[in-house]
Amino acid sequence: MRRRVRTWAGMGALGFAALAGPETIARAGEFEAEEKTGGETTVFATGRNAFSFPAANLSDPERTRFVIGNSFFKRNWVQAPASTKARDGLGPHFIARSCAACHMQDGRGAPPDFKKGLSEPPVALLMRLSIPGTDSVGGPLTEPVYGDQFQNFAVRGVTSEGQISLRYEPVAGRFADGTRYTLQRPVYAFSKLNYGPMVKGTMTSPRIAPQVIGVGLLEAIPESEILRNASDQVAAGGPVRGMANRVFDVPSQQMLVGRFGWKANVATLAHQTAAAFIGDIGITSSVFPEETCTPRQVDCKKAPRGAEGRGHEIDDKTLADVVFYQATVAPPARRNPNDAQVRVGQALFAQAQCTACHRPTYTTAGAMFPPLTPRVTSPALFGQTIHPYTDLLLHDMGEGLADGRPDFLANGRQWRTPPLWGIGLIPDVNGHQRLLHDGRARGVMEAILWHDGEARQSRDAVLQFNAAERAALVKFVESL
Repeated sequence: MRRRVRTWAGMGALGFAALAGPETIARAGEFEAEEKTGGETTVFATGRNAFSFPAANLSDPERTRFVIGNSFFKRNWVQAPASTKARDGLGPHFIARSCAACHMQDGRGAPPDFKKGLSEPPVALLMRLSIPGTDSVGGPLTEPVYGDQFQNFAVRGVTSEGQISLRYEPVAGRFADGTRYTLQRPVYAFSKLNYGPMVKGTMTSPRIAPQVIGVGLLEAIPESEILRNASDQVAAGGPVRGMANRVFDVPSQQMLVGRFGWKANVATLAHQTAAAFIGDIGITSSVFPEETCTPRQVDCKKAPRGAEGRGHEIDDKTLADVVFYQATVAPPARRNPNDAQVRVGQALFAQAQCTACHRPTYTTAGAMFPPLTPRVTSPALFGQTIHPYTDLLLHDMGEGLADGRPDFLANGRQWRTPPLWGIGLIPDVNGHQRLLHDGRARGVMEAILWHDGEARQSRDAVLQFNAAERAALVKFVESL
């Protein structure tokens, strides 16, 4: 498969300063514009609703299903017992009342602003918990007192698990031209632990809710292409040597290559969605039929269940509709791909070897996980040439970003390469641009500056850029 971002002969000899000059702008015309990020699924949209449109090539019946799934994605669940039988069963512990509470406008969450005290709870920030060791399928062992993630809300009659606080430590640095910068290193703490202390050795990992766009297209990338990325990186002989995570997928009951989650710890959207319902909202399903109450949480175990205590709190059809909705949320088209500054930034992106991990282009295949997939995705996603800018692999990103918490094959320093499509629209959709797995970066350049480990050479290349080159690089990334 041909990769759409190309370098040209002699780029290394040009030097970084020359890349911002008129000659380079002319040469940048050799780059191919990738305006339709999702192939025929792409929508041409900007503004607050840019991440909320269905794939452009859906059929009319599929658009109806998209709307149905959207309603269950966005509306609040309520505590049982309630007259609203289709939406009761919230909790007993939870961090959000709906999917959209974390993925506002189908977009990206941000860390809470603790300058306001605890008036802004960490709705879009969840804290994974585990202890050393692995479970029966190779996944993390849950913390015995508080489970696999910390829940800061509870329904009436149940005690919340506690509170999370967050502060930042400054990390100063400078570019080669002398320009100074200051990054923010987050420091987390737990307080008011209502079920007692966590066990000794508990490992924690903060996660921010990412934007939803294009996830069905990522699911349709052939597994062989993800594995090819890893083999190509080894063959290249450089510092970038990503690896695929292999995880247990509950809906299909098999081990698969992970492609979702900040550590590629989930293989399918069906698993991701059902896990979010039980973990974030406390809604049981046929995939995860048991509440997440631990033995210590007696009040949690005694709380009323939704659906009048019979069956699951979200039925299979509704769950499938929500998965279908997420699978068919369209990626928005690129903005200004032929702008001269954007072209220069694209050249710099390639020069710094960013494409080693952020692979631009794929062609999607058909249904990847039959018989599960046909119920929760659309043929409109298949056979599309897409430009997500990710390899879906795990990479050692250095000690500065490490959480120290393994997740299946991922170690405590590894993170999945996130897709870059739509990144420049996050401020329009969500009013911020907090990036990386925990939202510490306040924009594209800060995210780059946190890169280390396998990405150190790319980061160091960017540190050599002058102000004009840095601006061009950011403008290119924000055009994706």
